Amino acid sequence: MNVDAIIKWFMPREERFQNLLTRDTENLVAAARLFNDIAHAADFERRRVLTVELKAIEHQGDEITRQVFEALNSTFITPFDREDIRAIVTDLDDVLDALESVAQHLILFELSDAPEGLCQFARILTEMAGEIHRLTGLIWDLSHDKQLLAGIVRISDLENQADQLYNTVIADLFREDGRPPIRILKWKEVYQGLEDACDHCRDYSYVIGNLLVKNS
Repeated sequence: MNVDAIIKWFMPREERFQNLLTRDTENLVAAARLFNDIAHAADFERRRVLTVELKAIEHQGDEITRQVFEALNSTFITPFDREDIRAIVTDLDDVLDALESVAQHLILFELSDAPEGLCQFARILTEMAGEIHRLTGLIWDLSHDKQLLAGIVRISDLENQADQLYNTVIADLFREDGRPPIRILKWKEVYQGLEDACDHCRDYSYVIGNLLVKNS
């Protein structure tokens, strides 16, 4: 443990960051589960109603992000470097924004079906969100380094699954004869958004990895 880490250990800890980030990841888990319901929705109207609910969750996430930035501006001693906390909350916000954006595209494009690729992406993202929530609960005691590293690896594995799934669904989109070109473009936009959401989850894991290295 380096000198800076020892000094931080004995300084008073600002608990509101832990509380805020816990709320933020709980919000993300709720959003991912709701998106999973959107992906599996049996009819378009049901999908529309759930998307309105997801927008409300996204607004809650924006409010938490604002509170974290306010706390950073008003706190002298932070539990981790400010840029790390800022990166964590930004990545969480990016994941949530991507999920809400994809849901909005499903409505705007009037896509009522639930293809297997959409449902598989929803499953992957739900698992990623759960892993993010678990890891964020562990970072406040970095003696959990093995569990944190295992979680980082798990998110990486899920992101690799998402990459493979994206390649498969895009290939299938362009392979099927008779599909209207505009419909191909609509679904390509949806799947690109889901891939972006998974990439933001991976970016979050990179921040946690850097945090581990810096505070070891």
